[in-house]
Amino acid sequence: MDLILWRHAEAELLPEGGTDVARRLTPKGERQAQRMAAWLNSRLAENCRVIASPAVRTHRTALALGRDLQLLPALLPDAEPQALLEAAGWSLTGPGAGAAPVLLVGHQPTLGRVAALLLSAQDQAWAVKKGAIWWLRARERRGRPEVTLHTVLAPDQL
Repeated sequence: MDLILWRHAEAELLPEGGTDVARRLTPKGERQAQRMAAWLNSRLAENCRVIASPAVRTHRTALALGRDLQLLPALLPDAEPQALLEAAGWSLTGPGAGAAPVLLVGHQPTLGRVAALLLSAQDQAWAVKKGAIWWLRARERRGRPEVTLHTVLAPDQL
């Protein structure tokens, strides 16, 4: 089954006196979200679960899909990778039995750490560009579970 990690698109800088979770997408970020959403919608399964951080920039990025989504505080900035894996119903070896594909819309550095854990079994600070996706796939090979990298795509590649 598939786990897609989508970093929010380009957001405004933190205004003086503002809060990080209230940062909005820039006009460029809105365009990035729309382009990536169109690409994703042409490839995502109908039963794909969409889970996003309730921060404004991630919520707005996810809304570009036009699909039902769940806002989950466990995905807020500075979340631990394990919180994202639990939200998705995944472990370090992949999803639970019968799991539907999951698209997580979140933040750095957590998304990069999730990718590193699933692909290398090490907690490392891998970079995920703004608006980019990392599409991971769990499969069984020779009777053993493994996670493979299916696609990495940034909005400027569309």
